[in-house]
Amino acid sequence: MDKFTKISSVAAPLPMINVDTDMIIPKQYLKTIKRTGLGKYAFAEMRYNEDGSENPDFVLNKPAYRNAQILIAGDNFGCGSSREHAPWALLDQGIRVVIAPSFADIFYGNCFKNGILPIKLPQEIVDKLMEDAERGANAIVTVDLENREITGPDGGKVTFEVDSFRQHCLLNGLDDIGLTLEKSEKIDTFEAQQKASQPWLYGA
Repeated sequence: MDKFTKISSVAAPLPMINVDTDMIIPKQYLKTIKRTGLGKYAFAEMRYNEDGSENPDFVLNKPAYRNAQILIAGDNFGCGSSREHAPWALLDQGIRVVIAPSFADIFYGNCFKNGILPIKLPQEIVDKLMEDAERGANAIVTVDLENREITGPDGGKVTFEVDSFRQHCLLNGLDDIGLTLEKSEKIDTFEAQQKASQPWLYGA
């Protein structure tokens, strides 16, 4: 998992409430178990017309937001089914931060496990960031995870809360496997002791 320290990017405004995981990545794209390749299907039903052409009105199809790494969203983002493909699709699309007033719990946890920082902020602050984002390519937002701080395009700063353990994992690029590998020396020691004391478990 890539480390997350600081992101400076245009923020894409998605002023919709109750965006569920089926809207983020429709069910027909859930057959893969790979984490890559899903970005082009993120928000597919809003992003593309029936003939497969791009919907020019959808935010991520607009030139100013095609490379956005920050998404400003409405309340209850990521509700619905628990599919981990949703954060996979966002990450493959290039989104590293989602800011909203609230998130569905499972989606919120899955974001951290996949290198995305979900930030909960009061509605009035999200509204202000949404207004900033709607200004387009000149409105750069910076998210500093180490200092838990967001800097808006006009220089205003907002602090946010994040669990210290989850912050540590993102800063160091540690998913569940990475956390386990941090204990590899202790695991090797245990395995050696186990093999010496109970060799029959190892076919000896």
